[in-house]
Amino acid sequence: MEETNQTNVSYFILLGFSLTPDLHILLFVLFTFTYLLTLMENLIIIIVIRVNNSLHKPMYFFLCNLSFLEVWYVTIIVPKMLGDFLTPDKRISFQGCLTQLYFFVTFVCTEYILLAVMAYDRYLAICYPLRYPAIMSNTFCAQLSAGCWTCGLITSAIKLSFIGQLKYCGTDKINHYFCDISPLLNVSCTDSSMAELADFILALMVIMVPLCIVVTSYIYILSTVLKTPSAQGRKKAFSTCSSHLTVVVLFYSTTLFTYARPKAMYAYNSNKVVSVLYTVVVPLLNPLIYCLRNKEVKDALRKTLSG
Repeated sequence: MEETNQTNVSYFILLGFSLTPDLHILLFVLFTFTYLLTLMENLIIIIVIRVNNSLHKPMYFFLCNLSFLEVWYVTIIVPKMLGDFLTPDKRISFQGCLTQLYFFVTFVCTEYILLAVMAYDRYLAICYPLRYPAIMSNTFCAQLSAGCWTCGLITSAIKLSFIGQLKYCGTDKINHYFCDISPLLNVSCTDSSMAELADFILALMVIMVPLCIVVTSYIYILSTVLKTPSAQGRKKAFSTCSSHLTVVVLFYSTTLFTYARPKAMYAYNSNKVVSVLYTVVVPLLNPLIYCLRNKEVKDALRKTLSG
């Protein structure tokens, strides 16, 4: 009897947001506008960087990677959420749920590592300006970028290999608007301790190692900038780092709030609101931060639009 009950469900029901139909329509319009604006912003950044030779530098190569990543990052989550606002049928197939989870984890892990690579790039540019062009060659930049994506793909594959082995018996309802790791662990009817341990170890590596690189890089950057005798030089150095540092703070603060807490916290609706911040709001703000706080990007954007 126990063996019969422990069979995988064929689909999950994403509970999403418990709101009135009128608020669902309002959120549908709001998130549709946000999604389209996010796509437009990131695609514009990619095009502007590609067509302007003045932006063919390592810093903007990594920014282009970040924009490309965030186009797919929001696309794997938002369209399904928009559809659920308009229909009472909020089902997602078991295979579809794991596919969404795989790509979501891949993009999140890749972004953690990519932000660390961007911090390392700024460290080399400011602390070793004479050696910087030789170190940050096109080949090395491509290798760093490929390494970010490879680490994200491998980390996600390992996590999914553990989660895919779990059984889901009676409960097919997920208290979230997309398939995430903790909600899936919550509804599993088999021992998920190994999956939780693997998730914790990999999350610790993917979050803390890049965070240490970011913090160390900015400690050296701050030390070097403060020793710069020219006020203009200090201002220029800070301006090239402020955009990236703002993006790092936004992404890390919102994701750490969610993933640094135990899985039981996913029973609370507050986590859905925080998840909206890093799946919808942060990807919308990142292109604006880089454009509004970066003179080179603004000049290149103005030149492209006028041309």
